[in-house]
Amino acid sequence: MFNAVGSPQSILLLGGSSEIGLAICEEFLKKGPAHVILATVPGDPVGDAAVEKMLAAGASSAERIDYDALKPETHPAMIEKAFAKGDVDLAIVAAGVQFDDETVWQDQPKAVTEVTINYTAAVSVGVLLGDKMRAQGHGQIVAMSSAAGERVRRSNFLYGSTKAGLDGFYLGLGEACHDDGVRVLVVRPGQVRTRLSAGVKEAPMTVNKEDVGAAVYDGVVKGKEIIWVPAQFRLVMAVLRHIPRKIFRKLPI
Repeated sequence: MFNAVGSPQSILLLGGSSEIGLAICEEFLKKGPAHVILATVPGDPVGDAAVEKMLAAGASSAERIDYDALKPETHPAMIEKAFAKGDVDLAIVAAGVQFDDETVWQDQPKAVTEVTINYTAAVSVGVLLGDKMRAQGHGQIVAMSSAAGERVRRSNFLYGSTKAGLDGFYLGLGEACHDDGVRVLVVRPGQVRTRLSAGVKEAPMTVNKEDVGAAVYDGVVKGKEIIWVPAQFRLVMAVLRHIPRKIFRKLPI
């Protein structure tokens, strides 16, 4: 359970070496220690460093378990292992990939891989998390969506479509599980400074991963269902959503 100062006793990070996911964990660990479970790609070369990072950030204990997003048939056993030591108070769904946007939609194997990791696997673990948390009578799920999914653009439409699907699923999951004590927060960041975006030209309102962590903590404590990071993105997307398609396709975005 979350304690009086908004600190969970146990945290599961799906995408256990995600820089944004780890920054979210660090923000919660500032409020108090917790057991952290990092679900990482089997053989993840930075997985051990992620465990050490969580211990240094104040985790009472930390462990790794294997999470292969491309093999949904393994997800039930993975989730069982994550819950084996007791309730999970906070689960963060942060695993994702973004291949080269202009080549991936022309490469069937890569397109299927991106969709499977970003959407199919997210639905797979979301169903399992919903079942587990409903059974325990409480729990908070944080799903990492993206502003790219609010109105899918030509420039990254395959990636955007996966985030649009993830976004819709987790908003629905929050509605379906609400009466059972389970809360879902959908996070819609714009561009975030991480090692994966290091070679990409910065867009307006780019934020640091620590900014996302702070916004997620604030959103969870306040019981929000959707947040934009930065918050101003909500206004930007409100405008973009209503631009006619003939005009929208001419915009330099």
